Amino acid sequence: MALSLPGGFLPYADEWEKKIGAFIEYRPRGLTPDAGAVSGNKAGDRAAERAAAELPPEAASLVRDLPFAVKDNIAVKGFSLSCGSRLLEKFISPYTATAVQKLEAAGGTVVGKTNLDEFGMGSSTDSSALQRTNNPWDQSRVAGGSSGGSAAAVAAGLVPYALGSDTGGSVRCPASFCGVVGLKPGYGAVSRYGLVAYASSLEGIGILADTAARCRAVFSAVRGGDPMDQTSRDAPPSSPPLYGAGNAENTRNTENAGKKVIGVLSAETIAKAIAAAAAQEAGDAGGKALEAAAQAAELEPETAGAFMAARERLAGLGHTLVDVDIPSLKYGVPAYYTIATAEASANLARFDGIRYGRRPGWAENPDDLIDKAREAGFGAEVKLRILLGTFVLRAGFQDRYYLRAQRIRAGIRANFELYLGTPENAKTGGASAPGGRFCDAILMPVFPTRAFGRGETGLSPFAQKAADLYTCCANLAGLPALAFPVGVEGGLPVGAQLLGRAFSEGTLLDIVEEYEARYPFPRPAGYKAFWEG
Repeated sequence: MALSLPGGFLPYADEWEKKIGAFIEYRPRGLTPDAGAVSGNKAGDRAAERAAAELPPEAASLVRDLPFAVKDNIAVKGFSLSCGSRLLEKFISPYTATAVQKLEAAGGTVVGKTNLDEFGMGSSTDSSALQRTNNPWDQSRVAGGSSGGSAAAVAAGLVPYALGSDTGGSVRCPASFCGVVGLKPGYGAVSRYGLVAYASSLEGIGILADTAARCRAVFSAVRGGDPMDQTSRDAPPSSPPLYGAGNAENTRNTENAGKKVIGVLSAETIAKAIAAAAAQEAGDAGGKALEAAAQAAELEPETAGAFMAARERLAGLGHTLVDVDIPSLKYGVPAYYTIATAEASANLARFDGIRYGRRPGWAENPDDLIDKAREAGFGAEVKLRILLGTFVLRAGFQDRYYLRAQRIRAGIRANFELYLGTPENAKTGGASAPGGRFCDAILMPVFPTRAFGRGETGLSPFAQKAADLYTCCANLAGLPALAFPVGVEGGLPVGAQLLGRAFSEGTLLDIVEEYEARYPFPRPAGYKAFWEG
């Protein structure tokens, strides 16, 4: 079927796409017969139809008859599934991810596959082997990663929303850099069926959207348990509803907004914790690495100013803000990369040139074939993470690295639950906040800097990985997190994020939608609003 697009949109889209390179594959002028067809998964098709039938009218109106984009590590039948890698450059997906099926059943239409860091490994989208994606606000700067193509497409108005994936901040970082809304749902809230695995216990499908209301609508369409993904589940009855009068603190009516207790985890608190840990290990390699990480975690003045302004604005909206501390977060980045690379080394073992991927023209034996396929197909960052993951899983090293990282992960989740509670105990109160209440959300920075440049003006690979401290904690704890624009400094957007307890996406969206109503989100120069909402 052909998609009906607004008048004047195609020249506008062509001009923007030439400048930003958001898409690996883009079909705004019509779809092939395979696109939009049934997925081949009958159970998934039926589930998608049921989800579409149950979609509230206010959500359906923000999804139906609109185009959307999908990150190119999420399957869409008839489209590419390259993962930004030369190894899969010619691979066409034979099936469709559950989240995409649900959106298509609700009336959305996929118009393209967006660029990404290879296999989702990066913070800039510059490690893609197939395309360079530029920031719509300044084409000399990166769009963030790894879902940079999806964020850039939404920020430029090429689509009203897009799907991405988030393993350690890959939705929220580009959302902050490009000035859009980026939701990482809690682990299990959205089916991962059809998402190419990188680090299975950390990642999930996320949403990038032009407004908080649109993000809410897309999430309401894609969430829920899926028989094809045993890690997914429906939200429990105690979780905050997304729509409906049943929500006693429904903040969609900003005149009667339910005020929240918001914990603030500042960059200064985190940097001091890392510096203290570095002092304890002074003189050895670990201490020096922590000291360098503390320096990399410091916010640039523009980002710090925007974060403080967001804090003051939220207080001005009537929310109660309290300072919080997550002691175990100082070890978050090493724990995250230990777990992520270990899982990547196992998940990417399937890409051997035999079952998947580009095969070399000649090889002496199967081992030689695999070596040549991976040497030619994988980029430097992917090879590095596979090697690191293989190392930490070696006999004799699992206790020293991998199992220790899992213990740190459990500690981070316990620290967050101290302030946020769990869906089961949140209504019973808590001693961590004034009035004996748990916090409803925790406010944090997204990234220490605004969108950075390339070359000498950019960030080193170490600094980019250290900056994941602000985002990877939500993945380690399996909690939902929502990034949103809080200002423009020096011509570039700055974002902040809210973390909540499991299945509290509705609460985070309530807060941000109220914020947006008072402080509308900025758009880059040349942006035209073709999509209502």
